[in-house]
Amino acid sequence: MKILKQIMHYYVFGFILPVIFFSCKTNKPVNKQSNIQKPNILIIHVDDLGYHDLSLNGSKIYQTPHIDALANQSVRFTNAYANYPRCVPSRFAMMTGNYPVQNGDVPDDGFEMTNIPDNKNFIKHINAAGYQTAFFGKWHLGEDPKDLGFNTSIAAGHAGSPISFIYPFNTPKHKGINKKAPIKDLEEISKEGDYLTDVLTDQVIRYIQERDESKPFMAMLAFYAVHQPLEAKEDDIKRNRQEINTFDYGDHPEYILEGTGRTKMRQDNATYAAMVENMDANVGRLLQLLKTLGLEDNTMVVLSSDHGGLSNDGTNKRQLATSNYPLRAGKGWLYDGGIKVPLFVKWRDHFRPGIDNKSIVMLMDVFPTLLDVISGKSLQTDGKSFLPVLKNKAQWNNRTVFWHSSKARPINTGDTKSSAIRVGDYKLINWYEEGKTELYNITEDPSEQYNLINKKPKLVQALLKKLDNWKANF
Repeated sequence: MKILKQIMHYYVFGFILPVIFFSCKTNKPVNKQSNIQKPNILIIHVDDLGYHDLSLNGSKIYQTPHIDALANQSVRFTNAYANYPRCVPSRFAMMTGNYPVQNGDVPDDGFEMTNIPDNKNFIKHINAAGYQTAFFGKWHLGEDPKDLGFNTSIAAGHAGSPISFIYPFNTPKHKGINKKAPIKDLEEISKEGDYLTDVLTDQVIRYIQERDESKPFMAMLAFYAVHQPLEAKEDDIKRNRQEINTFDYGDHPEYILEGTGRTKMRQDNATYAAMVENMDANVGRLLQLLKTLGLEDNTMVVLSSDHGGLSNDGTNKRQLATSNYPLRAGKGWLYDGGIKVPLFVKWRDHFRPGIDNKSIVMLMDVFPTLLDVISGKSLQTDGKSFLPVLKNKAQWNNRTVFWHSSKARPINTGDTKSSAIRVGDYKLINWYEEGKTELYNITEDPSEQYNLINKKPKLVQALLKKLDNWKANF
């Protein structure tokens, strides 16, 4: 009997062991990505928000506690740049991962982004990685973000700015001829008393709440704020007007001359201040939603602006929104006031919060980075993944980057045609039709006040040669 039991024991053991072995072998992950939960992605892209429009970055007038809190939980880049100082080319660069130059020129108002091949299309690759994708707000790159591959789009289209931020949004609130395209979808999602920035945020909240929970999401909210028209809620304007009226600007000038017009030097527009603070409150609503739904730990949040704030006019004097001081100039210019932008990337327990004040990153790097995070893929575009920077494994302090601004607006923003190159600490701007060149050490002279062209002639020639070689490619 004892011998029989031993035989049965060996028989059972011999049967179970192979089953366990082959079961383990079958369930082994194919690659290291397959057993990692992919993050949700929330992109918040603000229109015309200057680098110094945040209290975190030194504004004494605009209060932005929610964005400040996000920045303190993020990798915060202090050398982040838009690829262009105006809307359409900047957004083209961000969505395609490329410099915004086609056939020797840059896209402008009325541009249709229809020629992106599938093998260079970030949105279609993100869809293929199992994501549900949605776009809300300012598109300005054609008729519909769904043409690029987004599954859902709301309140997007050709419009570069709203006719009004106050309901009804497609009805002018001021006298004069209106030439703007209406924003679609707004009648169906809004009501009397609504404010546009609130309405767009409501739609993103609803989308996240009603999403297919079996798949990760990538939602991009491109606020129309804080672009003109300058319109805000009366209570917010009144509060800011009172604060501005009691603020001591000392002997700081209100304007200085720049190009064909002026640069605004004070943040003293109460309506613009109210728009910034309303936008910040809506960012807070989104961040709170992620916490409430338990999504905060596995959602990447990216916040940026498309270029610098509107601080300059030209031969046509007009109301200006903000000041980018101590940065020089603003929207339309290749001085840092026009191209330096806030950029924060948060993913809890994956990217250690902190300030990166060395690495040079650009908006064209955002989608290469996101695709790298979720799939490890690269589409071989001009932009590149800064995931190694986010993981503290690299620093891009000696990177070479370029700009080409061929759509100058001397009437509206005072700028003229120019190109620029930054290599490490040095930035060179060349006004190629005027034969004028300036060189600045951005690290030592962030206000770009001390032109080094006569002190570093060899460096000037070397950078001009690099810039010309880059431009020869288009």
